[in-house]
Amino acid sequence: MPSVRINKELTLCIYYLTFTVRNWYYIFDRHNRFKILADSLKYCQKQKGLKLYAYVFMLNHIHLIASASDMIVFVRDFKKFTSKEIQKNIIATEPNVLSLFEIENGKYEFWAKTNMPKIIESEEYLFQKINYIHANPMRKQYVKRPEEWVWSSANLDSEIIVEPVPL
Repeated sequence: MPSVRINKELTLCIYYLTFTVRNWYYIFDRHNRFKILADSLKYCQKQKGLKLYAYVFMLNHIHLIASASDMIVFVRDFKKFTSKEIQKNIIATEPNVLSLFEIENGKYEFWAKTNMPKIIESEEYLFQKINYIHANPMRKQYVKRPEEWVWSSANLDSEIIVEPVPL
């Protein structure tokens, strides 16, 4: 699949993003890896001007509806940092798994190249994507109701701050 990137002229828009683990490998469901993602998003909220409107962490991908002062910088830094942290976590907990992400002599690629960025251009599209994000854990039969999934903005006890939806 060809890489789809955020247009430099449209970096201030609100985006629906999907970050997928290379080869769709299930990796986040163990060894505190969801926490690595959450801590990184919280850091980006405090330090990089990230605003989250909805999110969900699945076992091998995450969906976000977000805006940032520079979305290109956020995506680059988030993927780079989480790649390094998850690589350290894998080395410490499941060293044999690391080889699944090797691309060449000691170099690893954790995230798939594309982020599937889509600009939120209408209220209807925004709510369609929020509903899709929140229903994702139910479709996979992880939970019976969206708010039961801990790693979702549908969960009112989420440790990640979610901004009111801009209308």
